[in-house]
Amino acid sequence: MAAIHDAPPHTRAPAPAPPEPQEPASGKLVFGLAFAQFGVMITLLTPVMVTLALRVAQIVPEAGRGAALGQVLSLGAVLAMITNPVVGGLSDRTTSRLGRRRPWLIGGMLVALTGLLVVALGGNVPMLMLGWALAQVGGNAAMTGVTAGIPDFVPEGQRARVSGTVGMMTSLSMIAGSGLANAFSANLALAFVIPGLLGLAGVVTLCVVMKDRPARPGAFAPYSLREFLRSFWVNPRKHPDFAWNFAGRFLVFVGIACVTSYQTYFLMDRLGYQDGEVASKQFVGTLAMVGAVVVGSLLGGQLSDRSGRRKPYVLGASLLIAVGLTLIATAYSFPVFLTAIVIFGLGQGLYLSVDVALAAAVLPNPDEAAKDMGVLNIGNALPQSLVPIVAPVFLAIGAGTGNYGALFLFGGIACVLGAFAVQFIRSVK
Repeated sequence: MAAIHDAPPHTRAPAPAPPEPQEPASGKLVFGLAFAQFGVMITLLTPVMVTLALRVAQIVPEAGRGAALGQVLSLGAVLAMITNPVVGGLSDRTTSRLGRRRPWLIGGMLVALTGLLVVALGGNVPMLMLGWALAQVGGNAAMTGVTAGIPDFVPEGQRARVSGTVGMMTSLSMIAGSGLANAFSANLALAFVIPGLLGLAGVVTLCVVMKDRPARPGAFAPYSLREFLRSFWVNPRKHPDFAWNFAGRFLVFVGIACVTSYQTYFLMDRLGYQDGEVASKQFVGTLAMVGAVVVGSLLGGQLSDRSGRRKPYVLGASLLIAVGLTLIATAYSFPVFLTAIVIFGLGQGLYLSVDVALAAAVLPNPDEAAKDMGVLNIGNALPQSLVPIVAPVFLAIGAGTGNYGALFLFGGIACVLGAFAVQFIRSVK
């Protein structure tokens, strides 16, 4: 990693904020951001979706597999939430000649690739936990550089289109990751390493095409325990627009997490598909959703940038996700579920295209873009851990433990509340 230097006391007076990027983002830069996003997400999502469960099954008896996988994933989720803002703050203040993003992009992916090798070769659960911890820390360290790339290098009038292109890479990486896992099912080590190599190729490409710059001397206080704790905090009284955006993002991702966490069990328990049928039905649903996400991302970005408005599109996207969740709550056949998941995906794509552009516009300090975007990312990471904790309460409403209607309606209500939270933002139209 690059050296991080603190300015001497007499130079710590606040420096003027860097100007907003004015030069339009080139096609090479947009490709670099999109490829890096795709690479980092395929590195992290392929194990979560498929290969970690298979690896655990290779070394843990059947009775203990669920608990072992839960231990590995839970540790990774916690480290992911911590890494984003902490490494973001360190990246913001990095004074390397390579710039403040490149060292963390490259270094992070090398750590992630090392972690995946440990997972692939480790022979017990503690080794899997160590390897996955390294992979999550490294991958999320690299992700801070990707997410900061939009406020760093993309002008306001282009941000929604670029955000839409970059955002839909997450959905595409899910499809590609499943395909790679299937292609290399006979050699599970390659199923871990190939996505990691794609991630490394993606961040290297971004490093080549972006015009990174080192941190400005004197812009930051020395990194201390106080600065570490500040990595997780942006004062909502001083920066209310940032706080409202965080609240809206958190609530919308509560709704999204209801689907990502419980879609499989919904297909089994509500629609009655057996183990052998679920995978194919879920694959069809995922393809339909990803197609809708791509359409929503491209359409939303174009319309938002042309109009110069963000809030109406976030409002519409959040409400569209809520409609999709409500339809899923009432679905008792696969065609209805498929219709609902397409509406859900269209709303999600529209949301992803505009929310990052809105977030970039309400950052308190452009010098701390990576740290503040890391704080915002807690808003979409935390629901993935919280929803499985609160979901049993809704599933247990009434008789039995399968009230998916209540769960998805809860997610829909959260999205509606998130839609209206964003309307309190004052500095963005």
